[in-house]
Amino acid sequence: MTSTDDTTHQALLRRGFTLEYITLGWNVVGIVVLAITAITAKSVALAGFGLDSLIEIGASTVVIWELSGTGEDRQRRALRLIGIGFALLAVYLLVQSTWVLTTAFHPEHSPLGIAWTAITAVVMFTLAYGKARTGAALGNPVLTTEGRVTLIDGLLAAAVLLGLILNTAIGWWWADPAAGYVLVYYAVREVKEIFFGDH
Repeated sequence: MTSTDDTTHQALLRRGFTLEYITLGWNVVGIVVLAITAITAKSVALAGFGLDSLIEIGASTVVIWELSGTGEDRQRRALRLIGIGFALLAVYLLVQSTWVLTTAFHPEHSPLGIAWTAITAVVMFTLAYGKARTGAALGNPVLTTEGRVTLIDGLLAAAVLLGLILNTAIGWWWADPAAGYVLVYYAVREVKEIFFGDH
């Protein structure tokens, strides 16, 4: 590796660390905001989104650990840990969506929840794009895969946002859990790719 290549590699690594630290910080703040909004609105969707933030914190921590070292064995272990995170997310979405639909649970309106999920969707989509590009440039499947966790976090934020808006505007309380089933499919597909795909 030439000195120019090494400089580029180090710059990409720094960008990868920066993206993960931003993700960690955002989700730590998010857990506090979501706890407040979930209790205030009695919203299962917002409480569940807080759990998703915990999974994202775990995934980001795994990537920071992986970027700090080298070796295929370390990458394989990191990918498996992210795969477990996806599996937990799929189970959570399936259980939460089914419970909300079967109990016909109607949350209160949450202006703060709407504002937070709207901003979070934009932030997560931006971070996911950055991780995908940086992971591809580094040839790092762990960072690229965790970028898809961040993308799902953004999609889930958008789904929760849509559900909150539809509940507030026209009383469609079931819109959020219905969107959750779509995300279950995506999360299961990622689990299959991580554990059974070619890397």
